[in-house]
Amino acid sequence: MSTLPKTIIEAWKSRKGPIILATVDGEGRPNIIYASCVSMYNEESIVVADNYFDKTKANIHGGSRGALLFMTEDDKAFQVKGEIEYHTGGPVFEDMKRWNPEKHPGHAAAALNVREAYNGAEKLL
Repeated sequence: MSTLPKTIIEAWKSRKGPIILATVDGEGRPNIIYASCVSMYNEESIVVADNYFDKTKANIHGGSRGALLFMTEDDKAFQVKGEIEYHTGGPVFEDMKRWNPEKHPGHAAAALNVREAYNGAEKLL
């Protein structure tokens, strides 16, 4: 795992709207979703609550890496790529249960562990 650049950590504080999470299946078919139940777990991973995953969950279990895209209030785009761990218990899962709205089931916590980071086309990591 790598540490998120400070630029991304600061940009996350002014994130607006949902994020976009992309995965691929075993045949390379992409799947993208909007997700609003998301949090930076630490400086190495961003967690998306699995409230209603279907293809995304199957792709993660199939070993898919992921890409997460978010926008800031000043309309700058940031992207993080890496491996995804699927947690149904333990500290990452318990943390997600604290911030995920009670109206959603919170089946699991999908942690994107950063390997690459971009600000638009500029590679930061």
